[in-house]
Amino acid sequence: MVDKIQYVSQEGLDKLKAEHQELKSVRRKEAVVKIETAKALGDLSENADYHEAKNELAFIDGRIQEIEGILKNVSIIEGGGGSSTSVHIGSTIEVESRGTHKSYRIVGSNEADPTQGLISNESPLGAAFLGHAVGDDVEVSTPAGTQTYRIVSVS
Repeated sequence: MVDKIQYVSQEGLDKLKAEHQELKSVRRKEAVVKIETAKALGDLSENADYHEAKNELAFIDGRIQEIEGILKNVSIIEGGGGSSTSVHIGSTIEVESRGTHKSYRIVGSNEADPTQGLISNESPLGAAFLGHAVGDDVEVSTPAGTQTYRIVSVS
């Protein structure tokens, strides 16, 4: 099976690496200590602290595996740099729709945060903008119907 490329900015990569390090060197060790402490209390079948610590360890281990999978298939997003005339992953675009201007940055799905203007290249909106240039009208299907955006700038 071919793993999917994970697009992240350098800042996003740094955050993932820091989270990975924190999980492996601090949080996992703390969870193991919690399990050992809870085991020492006796009957494990009715020991809520033990079960909570086991669940925490399982969550931490799962997140470590998830991050390692991302890091194994990472592709660094280069900034738009202003030299490109078409939208690509890493571009910051300004669009106009119904008299309202909005700014978006096209990022990988791991960094998407629409409230901050960071939209995934895999989202309907992000995918629709890819490959288009300044002046293009882009139609996007939304639950409320089709919306048209005009690309005002790409950087």
